[in-house]
Amino acid sequence: MIFAARSFAALGLSDELVRAVTERGYTEPTPIQAQAIPAVLSGGDLLAGAQTGTGKTAGFTLPILHRLTASAKPTTGKAPIRALILIPTRELAAQVEESVREYGKYLKINSMTMIGGVNINPQISRLKSRVDILVATPGRLLDHLQQKTVDLSHVEILVLDEADRMLDMGFIRDIKKILAILPKKRQNLLFSATFSDEIKLLADGLLNNPAMIEVARRNATAELITQKIYPVDRERKRELLTHLIKEHNWHQVLVFTRTKHGANKLAEQLDKDDIPSLAIHGNKSQAARTRALAEFKTGKLQVLVATDIAARGIDIIELPHVVNFEMPNVAEDYVHRIGRTGRAGSEGEASSLVCIDEHKLLRDVERLTKREIPVVQVPGFEPDPRIRAEPILNGMNRGQGGGRGQGRGQPRAGAGGRGATSKPVVRPPLHRSGGRGR
Repeated sequence: MIFAARSFAALGLSDELVRAVTERGYTEPTPIQAQAIPAVLSGGDLLAGAQTGTGKTAGFTLPILHRLTASAKPTTGKAPIRALILIPTRELAAQVEESVREYGKYLKINSMTMIGGVNINPQISRLKSRVDILVATPGRLLDHLQQKTVDLSHVEILVLDEADRMLDMGFIRDIKKILAILPKKRQNLLFSATFSDEIKLLADGLLNNPAMIEVARRNATAELITQKIYPVDRERKRELLTHLIKEHNWHQVLVFTRTKHGANKLAEQLDKDDIPSLAIHGNKSQAARTRALAEFKTGKLQVLVATDIAARGIDIIELPHVVNFEMPNVAEDYVHRIGRTGRAGSEGEASSLVCIDEHKLLRDVERLTKREIPVVQVPGFEPDPRIRAEPILNGMNRGQGGGRGQGRGQPRAGAGGRGATSKPVVRPPLHRSGGRGR
């Protein structure tokens, strides 16, 4: 049985760190923190499995700050980079580095963010002064290494955060190039939401006799999240989303689409419906992404429409609503998406707008999460039984994203619109009376 500390002080953290944590309103460690902090403080390697929203960032930043302060050595010349935290996305990197600064506010520790999408020259200038902890995305770090503007020869602690997403995004080669440059003697910490075969292979090659922690069942969805399915025709999704937002007075709504084009289109359409909205995805400049995220966090922006990769680093305490405007092609992404809400003990609601094309994707999600998601039928938005399922091409349903059939006043399928057929088609029902049809 693992001892669960009731306070951060009981975990062995310094008074300065406990003070900073308390000022942020945290009094009791989460399960991942209660287990990871002592493991990292011991100096050994760690393999940790934790869903989003479990408090894992503090689980590694706090003990790293403690260790670097406790083992500070006098140096001649510029102090070296002692800890490297590798992060898959720019937004998450910025948020992790912000946590380092907040938790380390009473310590003499300096940190910086190294990300792409922004001018490299200010980063080069910043590296000329003291940096103890470097939070970086792999691509931009490799740029610096190639230009010989960063020295990693004194790194004592390496963190691979969101390792599963790193692999999904194709960063494995970049990571291996970075690992080859680092000192052989170092502490390695690997955090992942899932333990796939690829993650186990990476861990085997990276970690030395690691402690293992897994605080949530693999692919489990948080119990504090209320999940709902709203059946609707593909061409009426935007209309239903507007109805739900206005009818229930939703604020701070994070909406997922499959494509960048679909995100742009939906944000524009919601804006026309007097719902302040912006899109966030990889084609947006870093400045635009940062601005949109800041406005969303403060509540100035009602809806943020995002693709999966762009939203990976969004960490907003008490985010109330996540909407799957389109179901993800990969079931695991559903878990990551809805994990944006119901974080750190707060309740949240995850709604999915499901059309006939997405029934298989929904079944995949329910099979993965081992739970049947309740269906809510909104009066006036009942799916037309004459519409046939169509393949999802390039991540997009036909009739979505291109503007046709999506605005108000467009002809509905079955009444001369796209998807109408000459005779009714039997489709899998989304009610629960006899189980979902095949």
